[in-house]
Amino acid sequence: MKIPFNKINFAKQELKNIENCIKKGHIAGDGVYTILCNKWFLKNFKRRTLLTHSCTCAIEMAAILAGLKPEDEVIMPSYSFVSTANAFVLAGAKPVFVDIKPDTLNINEDLIERAITKKTKAIVAVHYAGVGCEMDKLMQIAKKHGLYLFEDAALGFYAKYKDKFLGTIGDLGTYSFHETKSIVSGEGGALSINNKKFLERAEIIREKGTNRSKFFRGEVDKYTWVDIGSSYLPSDIIAAFLYAQFERVKEITKKRLLIWEQYHNFFEKYETKGLLRRPFVPKYCEHNGSVYYILFNDLKTRAKFMEYMKKNGIATPFHYIPLHSSPAGLKYGKISGCLKNTGIISDTIARLPIFYSLTKEQTRKILKTSEKFLNGTI
Repeated sequence: MKIPFNKINFAKQELKNIENCIKKGHIAGDGVYTILCNKWFLKNFKRRTLLTHSCTCAIEMAAILAGLKPEDEVIMPSYSFVSTANAFVLAGAKPVFVDIKPDTLNINEDLIERAITKKTKAIVAVHYAGVGCEMDKLMQIAKKHGLYLFEDAALGFYAKYKDKFLGTIGDLGTYSFHETKSIVSGEGGALSINNKKFLERAEIIREKGTNRSKFFRGEVDKYTWVDIGSSYLPSDIIAAFLYAQFERVKEITKKRLLIWEQYHNFFEKYETKGLLRRPFVPKYCEHNGSVYYILFNDLKTRAKFMEYMKKNGIATPFHYIPLHSSPAGLKYGKISGCLKNTGIISDTIARLPIFYSLTKEQTRKILKTSEKFLNGTI
Protein backbone atom coordinates (compact mmCIF):
# COMPACT_ATOMS: atom_id res chain seq x y z
CA MET A 1 0.00 0.00 0.00
CA LYS A 2 1.72 3.15 -1.25
CA ILE A 3 0.65 6.43 0.29
CA PRO A 4 1.22 9.59 -1.75
CA PHE A 5 1.87 12.95 -0.15
CA ASN A 6 -1.23 14.37 -1.77
CA LYS A 7 -4.30 13.12 -3.60
CA ILE A 8 -6.87 15.36 -5.25
CA ASN A 9 -10.30 15.42 -3.69
CA PHE A 10 -13.52 15.87 -5.60
CA ALA A 11 -17.09 14.60 -5.49
CA LYS A 12 -19.79 14.26 -8.15
CA GLN A 13 -20.80 17.92 -7.99
CA GLU A 14 -17.52 19.14 -9.48
CA LEU A 15 -18.16 17.10 -12.63
CA LYS A 16 -21.82 18.12 -12.76
CA ASN A 17 -20.81 21.78 -12.57
CA ILE A 18 -18.30 21.38 -15.37
CA GLU A 19 -20.90 19.62 -17.55
CA ASN A 20 -23.40 22.37 -16.81
CA CYS A 21 -20.82 25.03 -17.63
CA ILE A 22 -20.20 23.46 -21.06
CA LYS A 23 -23.94 23.11 -21.75
CA LYS A 24 -24.45 26.80 -21.01
CA GLY A 25 -22.01 27.55 -23.82
CA HIS A 26 -19.69 29.86 -21.89
CA ILE A 27 -16.39 28.34 -20.76
CA ALA A 28 -14.23 31.47 -20.96
CA GLY A 29 -13.60 33.70 -17.95
CA ASP A 30 -16.19 35.48 -15.82
CA GLY A 31 -19.05 33.11 -16.54
CA VAL A 32 -21.82 31.80 -14.29
CA TYR A 33 -19.54 29.90 -11.91
CA THR A 34 -17.01 32.71 -11.61
CA ILE A 35 -19.89 34.95 -10.55
CA LEU A 36 -21.01 32.32 -8.03
CA CYS A 37 -17.48 32.13 -6.60
CA ASN A 38 -17.39 35.94 -6.33
CA LYS A 39 -20.69 35.90 -4.45
CA TRP A 40 -19.36 33.19 -2.14
CA PHE A 41 -16.40 35.38 -1.22
CA LEU A 42 -18.64 38.38 -0.60
CA LYS A 43 -20.97 36.35 1.63
CA ASN A 44 -18.30 34.51 3.62
CA PHE A 45 -15.20 36.74 3.54
CA LYS A 46 -16.98 40.09 3.07
CA ARG A 47 -14.44 41.02 0.39
CA ARG A 48 -14.46 41.70 -3.35
CA THR A 49 -12.29 38.92 -4.72
CA LEU A 50 -11.09 38.23 -8.25
CA LEU A 51 -10.37 34.70 -9.43
CA THR A 52 -7.05 34.23 -11.22
CA HIS A 53 -5.17 31.45 -13.02
CA SER A 54 -3.00 30.93 -9.92
CA CYS A 55 -1.79 32.46 -6.71
CA THR A 56 1.29 33.50 -8.70
CA CYS A 57 -0.95 35.62 -10.95
CA ALA A 58 -2.63 37.16 -7.92
CA ILE A 59 0.75 38.16 -6.44
CA GLU A 60 1.80 39.59 -9.82
CA MET A 61 -1.35 41.71 -9.80
CA ALA A 62 -0.51 42.90 -6.29
CA ALA A 63 2.95 43.94 -7.49
CA ILE A 64 1.43 45.94 -10.36
CA LEU A 65 -1.16 47.56 -8.09
CA ALA A 66 1.58 48.65 -5.70
CA GLY A 67 3.08 50.72 -8.51
CA LEU A 68 6.56 49.37 -7.91
CA LYS A 69 9.50 50.89 -9.70
CA PRO A 70 12.98 49.48 -10.38
CA GLU A 71 15.03 49.17 -7.19
CA ASP A 72 12.00 49.52 -4.91
CA GLU A 73 12.21 47.01 -2.06
CA VAL A 74 9.68 44.52 -0.72
CA ILE A 75 10.31 42.78 2.62
CA MET A 76 9.39 39.10 2.86
CA PRO A 77 10.51 35.81 4.42
CA SER A 78 13.06 33.74 2.55
CA TYR A 79 11.19 30.60 3.57
CA SER A 80 8.47 30.70 0.93
CA PHE A 81 7.63 29.56 -2.58
CA VAL A 82 9.44 31.27 -5.45
CA SER A 83 6.31 33.13 -6.61
CA THR A 84 6.33 35.29 -3.48
CA ALA A 85 9.56 36.91 -4.66
CA ASN A 86 9.38 36.40 -8.42
CA ALA A 87 6.20 38.45 -8.83
CA PHE A 88 7.90 41.52 -7.40
CA VAL A 89 11.14 40.93 -9.32
CA LEU A 90 9.10 40.95 -12.53
CA ALA A 91 7.92 44.43 -11.55
CA GLY A 92 11.55 45.51 -11.15
CA ALA A 93 11.58 45.47 -7.35
CA LYS A 94 14.11 43.83 -5.04
CA PRO A 95 13.01 41.22 -2.49
CA VAL A 96 14.54 41.84 0.93
CA PHE A 97 14.70 38.58 2.84
CA VAL A 98 14.35 38.42 6.62
CA ASP A 99 14.38 35.45 8.96
CA ILE A 100 11.41 33.46 10.22
CA LYS A 101 10.32 32.59 13.74
CA PRO A 102 11.31 29.11 14.97
CA ASP A 103 7.83 28.37 16.32
CA THR A 104 5.29 29.27 13.60
CA LEU A 105 7.84 29.40 10.73
CA ASN A 106 6.31 32.77 9.78
CA ILE A 107 8.16 36.03 9.16
CA ASN A 108 9.74 37.42 12.35
CA GLU A 109 7.90 40.70 12.85
CA ASP A 110 10.61 41.94 15.22
CA LEU A 111 13.17 41.94 12.39
CA ILE A 112 11.17 43.93 9.87
CA GLU A 113 11.83 47.51 10.95
CA ARG A 114 15.60 47.10 10.75
CA ALA A 115 15.13 45.96 7.13
CA ILE A 116 13.16 49.06 6.13
CA THR A 117 14.93 51.66 3.98
CA LYS A 118 13.83 54.68 1.93
CA LYS A 119 13.27 52.26 -0.95
CA THR A 120 10.88 49.96 0.93
CA LYS A 121 7.36 49.92 -0.48
CA ALA A 122 5.69 46.82 0.94
CA ILE A 123 5.79 43.92 3.40
CA VAL A 124 4.61 40.43 2.47
CA ALA A 125 3.20 38.19 5.19
CA VAL A 126 3.39 34.50 4.22
CA HIS A 127 1.05 32.42 6.39
CA TYR A 128 2.96 29.16 6.54
CA ALA A 129 0.86 25.99 6.92
CA GLY A 130 -2.26 28.09 7.34
CA VAL A 131 -1.08 29.58 10.63
CA GLY A 132 -1.50 33.35 10.67
CA CYS A 133 1.42 35.75 10.95
CA GLU A 134 1.32 38.37 13.72
CA MET A 135 -0.93 40.59 11.65
CA ASP A 136 -1.62 43.21 14.34
CA LYS A 137 2.09 43.97 14.67
CA LEU A 138 2.62 43.86 10.91
CA MET A 139 -0.28 46.28 10.36
CA GLN A 140 1.21 48.66 12.92
CA ILE A 141 4.61 48.58 11.23
CA ALA A 142 3.11 49.07 7.76
CA LYS A 143 1.01 52.02 8.92
CA LYS A 144 3.91 53.62 10.81
CA HIS A 145 6.18 53.56 7.76
CA GLY A 146 3.54 54.13 5.07
CA LEU A 147 3.97 50.70 3.50
CA TYR A 148 1.58 48.31 1.82
CA LEU A 149 0.95 45.01 3.58
CA PHE A 150 0.24 42.03 1.36
CA GLU A 151 -0.78 38.54 2.50
CA ASP A 152 0.44 35.42 0.73
CA ALA A 153 -2.27 33.06 1.97
CA ALA A 154 -1.53 30.33 -0.57
CA LEU A 155 -1.65 27.80 2.29
CA GLY A 156 -4.12 29.76 4.39
CA PHE A 157 -7.49 29.57 2.69
CA TYR A 158 -10.32 29.44 5.27
CA ALA A 159 -7.90 29.82 8.19
CA LYS A 160 -8.21 32.71 10.63
CA TYR A 161 -6.20 35.18 12.69
CA LYS A 162 -8.21 36.56 15.61
CA ASP A 163 -11.51 35.64 13.90
CA LYS A 164 -10.50 37.29 10.61
CA PHE A 165 -9.95 35.15 7.53
CA LEU A 166 -6.34 35.13 6.37
CA GLY A 167 -5.96 37.12 3.18
CA THR A 168 -8.63 39.67 4.22
CA ILE A 169 -6.53 41.71 6.66
CA GLY A 170 -3.73 43.42 4.69
CA ASP A 171 -4.20 45.70 1.68
CA LEU A 172 -4.34 42.69 -0.65
CA GLY A 173 -4.49 38.95 -0.06
CA THR A 174 -3.71 36.05 -2.38
CA TYR A 175 -4.94 32.45 -2.38
CA SER A 176 -3.94 29.25 -4.16
CA PHE A 177 -6.28 26.50 -5.35
CA HIS A 178 -3.50 24.36 -6.80
CA GLU A 179 -4.19 20.62 -6.55
CA THR A 180 -1.79 20.33 -3.59
CA LYS A 181 -3.83 22.73 -1.46
CA SER A 182 -6.82 22.04 0.79
CA ILE A 183 -9.43 23.55 -1.55
CA VAL A 184 -8.54 22.93 -5.19
CA SER A 185 -9.35 23.58 -8.83
CA GLY A 186 -6.25 22.00 -10.38
CA GLU A 187 -4.61 25.34 -11.03
CA GLY A 188 -6.20 28.50 -9.75
CA GLY A 189 -5.96 31.39 -7.35
CA ALA A 190 -7.64 34.56 -6.18
CA LEU A 191 -6.87 38.15 -5.21
CA SER A 192 -8.74 39.55 -2.21
CA ILE A 193 -9.03 43.32 -2.47
CA ASN A 194 -9.17 44.71 1.05
CA ASN A 195 -8.08 48.27 0.24
CA LYS A 196 -10.86 49.90 -1.81
CA LYS A 197 -8.39 52.11 -3.67
CA PHE A 198 -7.34 49.04 -5.66
CA LEU A 199 -10.82 47.85 -6.71
CA GLU A 200 -11.21 49.52 -10.09
CA ARG A 201 -7.63 49.13 -11.26
CA ALA A 202 -7.48 45.47 -10.22
CA GLU A 203 -10.38 44.71 -12.56
CA ILE A 204 -8.60 46.51 -15.40
CA ILE A 205 -5.26 44.77 -14.85
CA ARG A 206 -6.99 41.38 -14.73
CA GLU A 207 -8.80 42.13 -18.01
CA LYS A 208 -5.67 42.76 -20.12
CA GLY A 209 -5.59 46.43 -19.21
CA THR A 210 -9.10 47.13 -20.51
CA ASN A 211 -12.27 48.43 -18.87
CA ARG A 212 -14.18 45.39 -20.14
CA SER A 213 -15.71 44.66 -16.72
CA LYS A 214 -17.31 48.10 -16.68
CA PHE A 215 -18.68 47.47 -20.17
CA PHE A 216 -20.37 44.23 -19.14
CA ARG A 217 -21.94 46.03 -16.17
CA GLY A 218 -23.28 48.70 -18.54
CA GLU A 219 -21.15 51.45 -17.01
CA VAL A 220 -19.52 52.36 -20.35
CA ASP A 221 -20.87 51.94 -23.91
CA LYS A 222 -17.66 50.30 -25.18
CA TYR A 223 -14.44 49.01 -23.72
CA THR A 224 -10.90 49.86 -24.63
CA TRP A 225 -7.26 49.66 -23.51
CA VAL A 226 -6.78 52.00 -20.55
CA ASP A 227 -3.85 50.61 -18.49
CA ILE A 228 -1.23 47.89 -18.30
CA GLY A 229 -2.46 44.39 -17.55
CA SER A 230 -2.55 40.80 -18.65
CA SER A 231 -4.95 37.90 -19.07
CA TYR A 232 -5.40 36.72 -15.51
CA LEU A 233 -8.94 35.30 -15.88
CA PRO A 234 -9.34 31.55 -15.36
CA SER A 235 -11.78 29.56 -17.49
CA ASP A 236 -15.27 29.20 -16.07
CA ILE A 237 -14.59 25.44 -16.11
CA ILE A 238 -12.00 26.06 -13.39
CA ALA A 239 -14.52 28.17 -11.47
CA ALA A 240 -17.15 25.43 -11.85
CA PHE A 241 -14.86 22.91 -10.17
CA LEU A 242 -13.86 25.44 -7.51
CA TYR A 243 -17.41 26.41 -6.60
CA ALA A 244 -18.25 22.79 -5.79
CA GLN A 245 -15.23 22.79 -3.46
CA PHE A 246 -16.43 26.01 -1.83
CA GLU A 247 -19.74 24.34 -1.05
CA ARG A 248 -17.85 21.57 0.78
CA VAL A 249 -15.20 23.74 2.44
CA LYS A 250 -16.38 23.05 6.01
CA GLU A 251 -16.51 19.30 5.41
CA ILE A 252 -13.09 19.21 3.73
CA THR A 253 -11.46 21.38 6.38
CA LYS A 254 -12.97 19.34 9.22
CA LYS A 255 -11.51 16.10 7.78
CA ARG A 256 -8.05 17.60 7.29
CA LEU A 257 -8.07 18.99 10.83
CA LEU A 258 -9.01 15.56 12.18
CA ILE A 259 -5.99 13.98 10.46
CA TRP A 260 -3.81 16.88 11.62
CA GLU A 261 -4.89 16.30 15.24
CA GLN A 262 -4.16 12.57 14.99
CA TYR A 263 -0.63 13.33 13.89
CA HIS A 264 -0.22 16.02 16.52
CA ASN A 265 -1.33 13.80 19.38
CA PHE A 266 0.86 10.91 18.20
CA PHE A 267 4.08 12.94 17.93
CA GLU A 268 3.65 14.66 21.31
CA LYS A 269 5.59 12.00 23.21
CA TYR A 270 8.49 12.23 20.77
CA GLU A 271 8.60 15.99 21.13
CA THR A 272 8.69 15.50 24.93
CA LYS A 273 11.66 13.17 24.45
CA GLY A 274 13.43 15.87 22.43
CA LEU A 275 13.51 13.83 19.21
CA LEU A 276 11.57 16.35 17.13
CA ARG A 277 9.38 19.44 17.22
CA ARG A 278 5.73 19.67 16.27
CA PRO A 279 3.87 22.59 14.64
CA PHE A 280 2.97 25.47 16.93
CA VAL A 281 -0.38 27.25 16.57
CA PRO A 282 -1.03 30.36 18.70
CA LYS A 283 -4.33 30.26 20.59
CA TYR A 284 -5.73 33.18 18.59
CA CYS A 285 -5.11 31.43 15.26
CA GLU A 286 -7.40 28.89 13.58
CA HIS A 287 -5.43 26.92 11.01
CA ASN A 288 -6.95 24.88 8.18
CA GLY A 289 -5.03 21.60 8.31
CA SER A 290 -3.23 22.43 5.09
CA VAL A 291 0.14 21.04 6.23
CA TYR A 292 1.39 18.76 8.98
CA TYR A 293 5.14 18.73 9.47
CA ILE A 294 7.71 17.57 11.97
CA LEU A 295 11.10 19.16 12.58
CA PHE A 296 14.04 16.90 13.32
CA ASN A 297 17.16 17.94 15.21
CA ASP A 298 19.44 17.75 12.19
CA LEU A 299 19.57 17.17 8.45
CA LYS A 300 21.01 13.65 8.78
CA THR A 301 18.10 12.37 10.87
CA ARG A 302 15.56 14.01 8.56
CA ALA A 303 17.18 12.32 5.55
CA LYS A 304 17.11 8.89 7.26
CA PHE A 305 13.44 9.37 8.19
CA MET A 306 12.43 10.32 4.65
CA GLU A 307 14.35 7.39 3.18
CA TYR A 308 12.81 4.94 5.65
CA MET A 309 9.32 6.20 4.95
CA LYS A 310 9.96 6.01 1.20
CA LYS A 311 11.06 2.37 1.49
CA ASN A 312 7.75 1.70 3.17
CA GLY A 313 5.80 3.42 0.41
CA ILE A 314 5.08 6.69 2.25
CA ALA A 315 5.90 10.08 0.74
CA THR A 316 7.22 12.60 3.30
CA PRO A 317 8.79 15.49 1.35
CA PHE A 318 10.69 18.45 2.72
CA HIS A 319 9.52 21.89 1.64
CA TYR A 320 11.05 25.18 0.47
CA ILE A 321 14.67 25.76 -0.42
CA PRO A 322 15.43 29.21 1.07
CA LEU A 323 14.96 31.89 -1.57
CA HIS A 324 17.96 33.90 -0.42
CA SER A 325 20.33 31.00 -1.15
CA SER A 326 18.89 30.13 -4.58
CA PRO A 327 20.62 31.33 -7.79
CA ALA A 328 17.84 33.81 -8.58
CA GLY A 329 17.64 34.94 -4.96
CA LEU A 330 21.34 35.74 -4.95
CA LYS A 331 20.97 37.63 -8.22
CA TYR A 332 17.79 39.59 -7.59
CA GLY A 333 17.39 39.71 -3.82
CA LYS A 334 18.95 41.19 -0.73
CA ILE A 335 19.45 39.75 2.76
CA SER A 336 18.66 41.61 5.96
CA GLY A 337 20.35 40.21 9.04
CA CYS A 338 21.04 36.58 9.86
CA LEU A 339 18.67 33.98 8.41
CA LYS A 340 19.68 31.18 10.75
CA ASN A 341 16.18 29.84 11.44
CA THR A 342 15.37 29.75 7.74
CA GLY A 343 18.33 27.48 7.09
CA ILE A 344 17.62 25.20 10.03
CA ILE A 345 13.95 24.76 9.14
CA SER A 346 14.73 24.03 5.51
CA ASP A 347 17.20 21.31 6.55
CA THR A 348 15.06 19.62 9.20
CA ILE A 349 11.42 19.75 8.08
CA ALA A 350 9.49 16.74 6.80
CA ARG A 351 5.83 16.90 5.77
CA LEU A 352 3.37 14.05 6.22
CA PRO A 353 0.58 13.02 3.85
CA ILE A 354 -2.63 14.89 4.58
CA PHE A 355 -5.58 14.81 2.21
CA TYR A 356 -9.33 14.34 2.40
CA SER A 357 -9.43 10.71 1.25
CA LEU A 358 -6.62 9.52 3.53
CA THR A 359 -8.07 6.41 5.16
CA LYS A 360 -7.81 5.21 8.76
CA GLU A 361 -5.76 2.27 7.53
CA GLN A 362 -3.33 4.57 5.73
CA THR A 363 -3.08 6.83 8.76
CA ARG A 364 -2.29 3.85 10.98
CA LYS A 365 0.45 2.77 8.60
CA ILE A 366 2.00 6.26 8.59
CA LEU A 367 1.99 6.40 12.39
CA LYS A 368 3.19 2.82 12.84
CA THR A 369 6.07 3.33 10.39
CA SER A 370 7.01 6.62 12.07
CA GLU A 371 6.90 4.89 15.44
CA LYS A 372 9.31 2.17 14.32
CA PHE A 373 11.76 4.78 13.08
CA LEU A 374 11.54 6.99 16.16
CA ASN A 375 11.77 4.06 18.56
CA GLY A 376 14.92 2.88 16.81
CA THR A 377 13.45 -0.49 15.90
CA ILE A 378 14.27 -0.28 12.20
